[in-house]
Amino acid sequence: MSMLITGGTVVTAEGTLEADVLVEGEKITALFARDAAADVSADEELDATGMYVIPGGIDAHTHMEMPFGGTFSADTFETGTKAAAWGGTTTIIDFAVQAKGTSLLATLDKWHEKAGGNCAIDYGFHMIVSDVNDATLKEMDACIGAGITSFKMFMAYPGVFYSTDGEILLAMQQASRTGATIMMHAENGIAIDQLVAQAVAAGRTDPIQHGLTRPPELEGEATGRAITLAKVADCPLYIVHLSAAHALAAVAAARDAGQNVFAETCPQYLYLTLDDLARPDFEGAKFVASPPLRTPDHAAALWRGLRTNDLAVVSTDHCPFCFKEQKELGRGDFSKIPNGIPGVEHRMDLLHQGVVAGEITLERWVETCSTTPARMFGLYPRKGTIAPGADADIVIYDPAARQTLSVATHHMNVDYSAYEGMELTGKVAVTISRGQVVVADGEFQGAPGHGTYLSRDLNQYLV
Repeated sequence: MSMLITGGTVVTAEGTLEADVLVEGEKITALFARDAAADVSADEELDATGMYVIPGGIDAHTHMEMPFGGTFSADTFETGTKAAAWGGTTTIIDFAVQAKGTSLLATLDKWHEKAGGNCAIDYGFHMIVSDVNDATLKEMDACIGAGITSFKMFMAYPGVFYSTDGEILLAMQQASRTGATIMMHAENGIAIDQLVAQAVAAGRTDPIQHGLTRPPELEGEATGRAITLAKVADCPLYIVHLSAAHALAAVAAARDAGQNVFAETCPQYLYLTLDDLARPDFEGAKFVASPPLRTPDHAAALWRGLRTNDLAVVSTDHCPFCFKEQKELGRGDFSKIPNGIPGVEHRMDLLHQGVVAGEITLERWVETCSTTPARMFGLYPRKGTIAPGADADIVIYDPAARQTLSVATHHMNVDYSAYEGMELTGKVAVTISRGQVVVADGEFQGAPGHGTYLSRDLNQYLV
């Protein structure tokens, strides 16, 4: 099957172009200057007049069916990837979670079983390393052979995912030998646990305490420590879900010094605040995630970081837990509220609001949501651009459409919206995954099992 997309403005990280796009099979085969494709025939023609034609979004940080706090995140690989497609995301990179006492390769097999045959869009995996030992370190090389080139570690959650500085250093040294990237959840979990215990003992148990016991200084301290360890090990470092100006300053200083340090932020840290955690009647539990939401001054710093490229990527950390039955596990003790905010469906739209508001350019929107994650995680130029030879992962985006976000209309498998009632300008009109229309005319037209596993190469930004 062939497809011709006409009349649109092609937007890539490099610029905009008035061009028509020819798709044959699963690949983009040609771009034509406006009207130069008049003699080109195709099985299907899509009119994109007045719209942007952009590469499909790549969400490099999702947690489908993730075990946490005695429950699992509410989106399966099927429901979560369908929701992603509705929002213009055509690739996710999820996290396989090593449990203590298990092997990395067995963990990878388990996640392949979860995702295989269920994903509506393409997918890859990072590996969470929570049990550092000789066997795990050796298996890191085997994971690279299986297309897993990034390994996430935690300075938070003692007793669950937490690794000591010594364990982190060992894993970084192992990653350094192969060029793999270590991803870091950078919060000082040991100190945080003390603050949490003090709050609970004093009877301060409302959701707002989640934010107050995880202060931005402890994110900044852990980020700086991770950067130092990575420098000693000569290892590429990627800070996940950066939320605080303190952490951003540490990243910026390292990058200015020429170190291979990268960072992402998430829409919730750009649009939601500590005040949301303080909503009455336990409503604040809907906004519990780690790191926590911050005061508005941090969001302003993050937007600046996106403009300066000290923040390279916008991902969602999509980890949805229903308010009823899941978030409510923490009534009376905020430390038991499952951590996570749903957002895989809304990332492209929320970041487009940054374009509307003048915070970022059109090109930067595409770069942070698609092109940079493709390069960062070894998928470019197959993904992340509109160019001949690339996968035909294409979104036709209507910049003038208006929408209101709501649990009543979203497609994520969760019983609330973190952005309920938020009015946005811009909306996906068509989502195409490898040449197949999966969302169009207000309907999902794809199918579970269409998505294929992506074996990834190394980070393409290393110097």
